[in-house]
Amino acid sequence: MTVVIAALAKAIGQLLDPAVLRVLIKTVAITALAFVALGVGLYFALVLLFDWLGWSGGGFAEATAAALIALVAGWLLFRVIAMAVLQFFADEIVAAVEAKHYPDAASTAKGLPLAQEVGHSLRGVGRALLFNALALPLAIALFFTAIGPAIVFLTVNAELLGRELTDMAWLRHCEGNVEGNPVSKFERLALGGAIAGLMAVPFVNLLAPVIGAAAGTHLTQSRLTRRDTGGLDLA
Repeated sequence: MTVVIAALAKAIGQLLDPAVLRVLIKTVAITALAFVALGVGLYFALVLLFDWLGWSGGGFAEATAAALIALVAGWLLFRVIAMAVLQFFADEIVAAVEAKHYPDAASTAKGLPLAQEVGHSLRGVGRALLFNALALPLAIALFFTAIGPAIVFLTVNAELLGRELTDMAWLRHCEGNVEGNPVSKFERLALGGAIAGLMAVPFVNLLAPVIGAAAGTHLTQSRLTRRDTGGLDLA
């Protein structure tokens, strides 16, 4: 657990580095635009639906419904959209962290081709949608416990995020061994849980994916160092 806390602390400390800050600005802007587009698309879809049903809301009902649906969808889909956006810039964050803290690793890293980045992003989105959909019946069954659904989705997304955030760094050094991520399942779960928790906090959730990518890089590099030398660089 200590190594996860140390990785998160270093990641937060690097948020103002120019290379990381540029990615942060891009991901926040694109994520925000995606939700604006979602809201606009919902509005026009509802206008057409209301017209087809013969309902006359004068635009107000459609706008209100679109806003409510967008808020609910935003809460449910933020993690999926934010991580999908981040995947396209993840290599920049990993490279910035490695250049500052792990220059030897940076010199041997292999950047991912665009096709591989897109494929990895799509697989991540697919896993997120699939496993959250599978968890939905259990969350509904626990609805009246108040905290039950939150625990279900936090656990599912902690597992998914931990894998995605450490894979971002691992794939640059995996030498074809995609499934050989050296970070333990417990550490991935701890990292994913921390980032999933941050994603539930308004405004902080905009920073969470970038913090997670940087922390995932620290965690992966610490485990690669331990594997190669028997030591820890985040002790």
